[in-house]
Amino acid sequence: MFMNEYFIVFPEGDVQEIPSRLPLNAVVDINGQTLDLPLPTNRMIAFRVYRIKADEGRGSRETLHYLELLSAEELLPYAQP
Repeated sequence: MFMNEYFIVFPEGDVQEIPSRLPLNAVVDINGQTLDLPLPTNRMIAFRVYRIKADEGRGSRETLHYLELLSAEELLPYAQP
């Protein structure tokens, strides 16, 4: 049996398992769920997937999604006017 496992890696180095793969440059919340755009406000905790790395082992593949924290200023283009 082959297993696919998906993880998000926070800027501090903490790792959390998520249910599915995320696209590159996706804007996600603290649980790794993709946020619906446009955002209701730019004053929220949001991350961007800036790197994806896959490690294959015997019978499994781990996909790591590296996140960067977005500031309120960086979220402004994603928010409603």
